[in-house]
Amino acid sequence: MSAQVLSGVEIAAEIKAEVAVKVGRLTEACGAPGLTVILLGSDPASEVYVRNKVRSCVELGIRSTLLTPPGSTTEAELLGMIDGLNRDTAVDGILVQLPLPKHIDTRRVLEAVTPEKDVDGFHPVNVGRLQIGQPALAPCTPAGILEILKRRGIPIAGADCVMVGRSDIVGKPASTMLLNEGATVSVCHKGTRDLAGYTRRAEILVVAVGVPGLITAEMVRPGAVLIDVGINRLDTVEQVKRFFPGDVARVAAFEKRGYVLMGDFDSRAYQVSSAYTPVPGGVGALTIAMLMQNTVKAAAARRGMAL
Repeated sequence: MSAQVLSGVEIAAEIKAEVAVKVGRLTEACGAPGLTVILLGSDPASEVYVRNKVRSCVELGIRSTLLTPPGSTTEAELLGMIDGLNRDTAVDGILVQLPLPKHIDTRRVLEAVTPEKDVDGFHPVNVGRLQIGQPALAPCTPAGILEILKRRGIPIAGADCVMVGRSDIVGKPASTMLLNEGATVSVCHKGTRDLAGYTRRAEILVVAVGVPGLITAEMVRPGAVLIDVGINRLDTVEQVKRFFPGDVARVAAFEKRGYVLMGDFDSRAYQVSSAYTPVPGGVGALTIAMLMQNTVKAAAARRGMAL
């Protein structure tokens, strides 16, 4: 029996459809929810991400404001801008696009956003609330992982889960959210001895490291659910042939675009699983949908509405 492909694209569409209904209710009751995005400087990748976020806002009826101060903006000026947005009652969500220029203290900036408008879920208050199981605006990628599992009927409570990666953005919050759902969670990282010993036990294996093909088929428990958060770019045909042996379509895609994307799992690991998220089209496809959901959640909470 072939493994089930857990399409993030399909789940993102489901979530966006639900968000659109909630936006309609909010708009009718007290005006459209508003998201303000700050893009400091001109990083090409960040510009693409921000365009996609703004486009999603337009599609769903969320008011979006894009602020693009120059890269030379001082930390004090940026903090002043955030303070003004915190006090602006028309703004429900604030997102500061990362990475920031080197002269800016990223942690200080993220902590300046009021927790109630922190739609990225990075503020220490929201992190703390998540840790103790209280309602909070959760980081978008980990929240998307939970949506994939829940919406496709994959049992979490009682499951043996392994999280490979301990970043503040994915690994730590994802492991906390799985634990809050009743899973038994092990967190592994680059210093873990006998990584394969842990991964082979996992019924749900989540990997967010950024190393192409890190987890091979031999490291996966047969029938496990694989959640691949890594997005890695292969820039040589030799890499493509090594990670996708005999895959003519992948080689053709490389020859057309000059690169191929893959996750942290070796493609052969998917074949021994019961279900897996593809790369691209898996977890990454959900991030913007969860941002939209957080914006509506923040707007409803600030206005005292239950949706």
